[in-house]
Amino acid sequence: MQFDRMIMEKEAPEEMGYDKIKYNLSESSIADRTLADLGLDLNDLLLFYGDHSGIPELRNIIGKKYYGLGQDNVLVCAGACMALFIVNATILSPEDQLLVVQPNYATNIEVPKSLSIGIDLVALSLENEFKLDVEALEACIQPETKLISVTYPHNPSGVVISESDLMELIEVAERHGCYLLVDETYRELTFGKKLPTAASLSSKAISVESVSKSFGIPGIRIGWVATQDPVLMERFLATKEQIVICNSVVDEQIAFEVLKQKEQLLAQTAGKNIENFEVVKKWMAGQDILEWVEPSGGVVCFPRFKSNVDIDTDLFYQLLLEKYDTFVGPGRWFNETDRHFRIGYGWPTKEELTAGLDGILSAARDSRR
Repeated sequence: MQFDRMIMEKEAPEEMGYDKIKYNLSESSIADRTLADLGLDLNDLLLFYGDHSGIPELRNIIGKKYYGLGQDNVLVCAGACMALFIVNATILSPEDQLLVVQPNYATNIEVPKSLSIGIDLVALSLENEFKLDVEALEACIQPETKLISVTYPHNPSGVVISESDLMELIEVAERHGCYLLVDETYRELTFGKKLPTAASLSSKAISVESVSKSFGIPGIRIGWVATQDPVLMERFLATKEQIVICNSVVDEQIAFEVLKQKEQLLAQTAGKNIENFEVVKKWMAGQDILEWVEPSGGVVCFPRFKSNVDIDTDLFYQLLLEKYDTFVGPGRWFNETDRHFRIGYGWPTKEELTAGLDGILSAARDSRR
C-alpha cells in the first residue's frame, strides 16, 4: 500500500501556522473548547490500558443516545478518520469496488485509493444542487461492489439527504448484498429535523461519527463506528488492534463527560452557529459573483465563482491570505476546480467571519481579469 499526504492536510491551517491567519474561514467545526470550558477535573483518572473497543461507559452512552443499541454495537476510535480507515480496510480488498460520492471529505476517497481499492465515483454537482440520484447510484453497482459510501450533512456543501432517500439507499445496499457507510460527522449540526442514524436502521448500514466537529474538541481524537452486525464488529476490532490496541483513556474520559452533557453543550453553540449562518446567507444574497447551494446542516458551505466571472484563482487565493489575512478551503481539497471554495462559518467569531467575507470579495475584485 502507498500513502500520500492529502492536499487538504498539507495546506491545513495548523500546518501553515495559525499565527499567519487572522480570519480563519477554513475550519469545519464549531470553535474549539478548553477543558475549563467543559468543567472537567481528570486528576484522579488512572492511566491504564483501556478496553480495546473503548471504555464501556462511553460505548454505552453512544449506543443508547445515537442508535438505540447497546455498547457492543459501538467501536470507539481515534477520531472519525480512524473509523473510516477501519471500515475501508476491513470490508474491502483490492479485488473489490467502492462506490463513493464526490465531492467528499478527502479521507473517504484517499484511504481506499491508498489501499489499492477500486473506486467508482458518483458525481454531485452544484448544477444539480448536490442532490444524490439514488437510481443513478444503483446503476453504478457492480458484482464487485462491497461498499457504498456517502456523507450527510454533506461535506463540503452542507446539503442533507431526505429520510426517504436514506431509506432507499439502505434498501439498495440490502438488495445488492453490500454495506452502506454513512459518515454522519455533522448530523448533530443539522438545522432542521435530523436524519435517523443509519446504523439504527439496518444491519447493512454502518455509521461513523465523532465529537470533533459538533462539540469543538478535535484535539481529543475520539470518533466511533457503529453497526448491528456482530461479526463485522469483531472484524473492525481486529483491524483497530493492529493499529493502536486501545485509545487514550484520557481522551475517552473527556468524550464520556462531554456526551453526558450532550444536549446542554449542543444548545450552547447552536445559537452562534445559526447566527453566523445567517451572516453568510445575507452576504451571499448581497453579492453577484458567487453562487451556492444553501446548506441544511453542518458548519460549511461550498460557493463557486459564477461562469461569467473571469478570475485568476491562483492570484485570488494568494491575495486573500497575504493581503486580506483570510483563509478558506480551496476546491482542490475536494478534487474540484479552485473556482469552488469551502467557507467554514461555525468556528470564527461573528466579527472574524464578517471581516473574512469582506476579504473574499476584495480579493476577488483584485483578481478579476
